[in-house]
Amino acid sequence: QVQLVESGGGLVQAGGSLRLSCAASGRTFSTYAMGWFRQAPGKEREFVATISRSGLSTYYTDSVKGRFTISRDNAKNTVYLQMNSLKPEDTAVYYCAASARAGGSFINGYQYDAWGQGTQVTVSS
Repeated sequence: QVQLVESGGGLVQAGGSLRLSCAASGRTFSTYAMGWFRQAPGKEREFVATISRSGLSTYYTDSVKGRFTISRDNAKNTVYLQMNSLKPEDTAVYYCAASARAGGSFINGYQYDAWGQGTQVTVSS
């Protein structure tokens, strides 16, 4: 099973940018659809973005559309989340996830088979 390690979190002022990375182990990274989720204190985990195996198809939750970009480099076994125009409400632990499912929306946590440990993103006002 693929193992995932996130990096790139930190403290940033509102309006700033961060790029999260998620490195995957194994040789089968390109067979997984990938997603980013986040969980703020006291809140449930929520979907942020997903990308298809080829990288040609992406989907975002409404609150991040136009600000966040998900991408992947299958040669480097890495998926990224570029976050621009950050807002205090983006503060959360961000998790990447991998799905081996053949199809689906990939916007639900149960559709994923492996998760990273998370990286903290804090946006100050």
